[in-house]
Amino acid sequence: MKLVATRAMGVQDRSQHKAAKAVAFAAALASDHDAFQQLTIPYIRELHLHCYRLLGSFEDAEDGLQETLLRAWRHLASFEGRSSFRAWLYRIATNVCLLQRARRPVDRSIAWQSVEALAPPMTHSFNLSPYPDALLDEMETPFGNPAAEYDQYESVQLAFLAVVQLLPPRQRAVLILHDVVGFSAAEVADLLDSTVASVNSALNRARATVQQYRTAGRLPAVGSPAPDQVAQAFVERCVEAWQAADVAQLSDLLKADVVMGAPALGLHLNGRLAVCEFLANVPPREHRDRFRFIASRANRQPALAVYRLDAHGQTTAYRGWGIVVLRTDGGVVAGIAVFPDPSLMRVFGLPTQM
Repeated sequence: MKLVATRAMGVQDRSQHKAAKAVAFAAALASDHDAFQQLTIPYIRELHLHCYRLLGSFEDAEDGLQETLLRAWRHLASFEGRSSFRAWLYRIATNVCLLQRARRPVDRSIAWQSVEALAPPMTHSFNLSPYPDALLDEMETPFGNPAAEYDQYESVQLAFLAVVQLLPPRQRAVLILHDVVGFSAAEVADLLDSTVASVNSALNRARATVQQYRTAGRLPAVGSPAPDQVAQAFVERCVEAWQAADVAQLSDLLKADVVMGAPALGLHLNGRLAVCEFLANVPPREHRDRFRFIASRANRQPALAVYRLDAHGQTTAYRGWGIVVLRTDGGVVAGIAVFPDPSLMRVFGLPTQM
C-alpha cells in the first residue's frame, strides 16, 4: 500500500508540474516575461555549457546564450510541442552557435614580451578559454552511469574542446548533441532539420577525427580529479618552484611529455625540457615578485588566477592578468594552459585587483 501511495504521489507531482508549465507557457505567450523566465531558468546553465562546448569561449557562450533566449522569446509561438521544450531550446542554441562568429581576439600586449622570442607560435591560434568549476557544479551529474559521468568529465577538458574546435561546424554539433548531451540520432536529426542517415554519417566522421587526435597523443586520456586539498598543495609547490626559477624542482613536477600552450596567442611547447626552459626564463627571475596568485579550479582541473604588479604614480596594485589551468596526471603536470585575459577574473568571481 505504501509503494502504491508513493507512486500515486509521484504521478500527482508530475501532473501538477505539467499543469504549472502549461500556465507559465500561456502567460509567456501573452508577453509575460517573468513567466518566460520561469520556463527557461531550469535550462540556463546547461544551455550555456552547450554553447561553450560548441564555441570554446566563455564570453562567446554568453553571447550565444543571450541570443538563444532572445530568439526563443520572439518565436515562442512557433513551439508546437512536437518535441520537448528543452529540445526546442537546444535547437535554437545550436543554430545560433553554428552561425556565430568568434568574439574579439585576445590583446597580445598583455602577454610577456619574451614569449614570442622563446617559442615559435603554432600555425594558428585557438578561440579557447577556461570554464569555472563553480559553474560546472551547478549542472546535474549523471551519478550511477559511469560512461555518462566520464563523457561529462572529458567533454569539459581543454584538450577535448581544442580538438572539437577543429571539426567542421556540423560534425561538431552532431558530436556534442549525441555523444555529450545524449540526444538520439533521430532527435539530433530533428534538431538540425536533417536525416538520421546524415547525422550518423557526420557522427562517424567526427568520432574518427577525434580518435585520430587521441591516437596521435593530442587528446590524452583523463584520470579522476584529485581531492581539492591535494590539488591545492600541489599547485602551491608549482608556484614555489616557478617563483624560485628552480629548474630541478620544476622538472620533478612535470611529466616527460608535458605540453604547455597559450591557445589565443599561438604559444605551444612540447616536452619537459622546452617547458622547463620557458618557465625558468619567463619572466626574468628578478621580476617574479611582481606576481601574486589565487588558487582556483577550471574545467575540472586545478587552476591559478594570476595578478601582476601595476604601479601608476602613487597607486600600486596587483591587477588581474589571467588564468592558468594545470592538467595533472599521477601527481605530475601533464599540461599547462595559459589564458592571459583580465576579463576572466569576473568570469571566475575573483577580484580584479589585489
